[in-house]
Amino acid sequence: MGSTPEPATGVLEPKTDMQLVWLPGDGVGPEVAAEAEQVLEQCAAAGGWRVHFDRDLIGGAAIDALGTPLAEETLERARAADAVFKGPVGGPRWDHLRGPQRCEAGLLRLRQGLEVYANLRPTIVTPQLAACSPVRPEVLGEGVDLLIVRELTGGAYFGQPKGLVGDRAVDTMAYSAAEVERLARVGFEAALLRRRHVTSVDKANVLESSRLWRDVVSEVARDYPDVRLEHQLVDSCAMLLITHPTRFDVIVTENLFGDILSDEAGVLAGSLGVLPSASLGHPGRPGLYEPVHGAAPDIAGQGAANPIASILTIALMLRHSLGRPEQAAAVEGAVADALAAGLRTRDIAVRGETAVGTAAMGEAVRAALARRLRTAQAGRC
Repeated sequence: MGSTPEPATGVLEPKTDMQLVWLPGDGVGPEVAAEAEQVLEQCAAAGGWRVHFDRDLIGGAAIDALGTPLAEETLERARAADAVFKGPVGGPRWDHLRGPQRCEAGLLRLRQGLEVYANLRPTIVTPQLAACSPVRPEVLGEGVDLLIVRELTGGAYFGQPKGLVGDRAVDTMAYSAAEVERLARVGFEAALLRRRHVTSVDKANVLESSRLWRDVVSEVARDYPDVRLEHQLVDSCAMLLITHPTRFDVIVTENLFGDILSDEAGVLAGSLGVLPSASLGHPGRPGLYEPVHGAAPDIAGQGAANPIASILTIALMLRHSLGRPEQAAAVEGAVADALAAGLRTRDIAVRGETAVGTAAMGEAVRAALARRLRTAQAGRC
């Protein structure tokens, strides 16, 4: 192949002052973002570093205030930041908008503008969450731990030509070998730190872009002899993800397929409200961090939304862009502690369990995090 692209990453060395662009988004976004913000500030205080929040608008909130789902000034500040946090966007009040005025158009512009081409979506089903999954316990086995690596700036979402002419609409799914290669390397590098198994997902029996995808991924695999590669058609993978989820370690796939499969993986955990994501690009560039769930306008303002996805998104930010993997692990452990103690929001509570609100779940996680940070500090003394 050509020259080996650098793997997607964020800031490699931690700094004393971290500058973030903070985009809470729409619906329940501001509520869950507030809990995530407190977790990040708690980590900064415990670690002796500072975090600065440049608060701004995206999606419907930006349309209402600025007439556009993403202002150019917001994008420029995001490009200059150490990392960007983004909450969910959209809602029924903006569904009538079309083209570049759609809420989602702002998100796509942000991803493209930051050049974050690799989206990491981990799905972990712990024993604490198994009860709220609609999938049978014997299918979940001892637990599910998979990572979907989704290409984020190509494919049908960005391909040209695109548009509506009369009664005919066109979306183009296009990939270059270089785009596939750089994404594949992210997946293989991740697999080296996990169980050394990559599943590449395509539709090579029908799509020419998928045949290129399969050829390039197979060639990249030669550089990773210790990682086992298998290919799956997307329809087969969708079935196996529900019937045999424990067989997967790292799933590497293109934009549209990854969007669908990663939301399907949320079924395993019982709720999208516990799933974080990180979108990474070139070394030294800011990463984009966002919970997987939507804006949920039907419960906005009720204090009922699950903040776990946003809090775990902060853990990914700490690990990939802020250079603090120990604190990332502490945040993830604190979430597990809160769940083990029986805390459940409405979306993950099963019959007989009392649901707590957004603030109560956030408070429980922060209390557990304080204990873990104290233990870690004592261990260093």
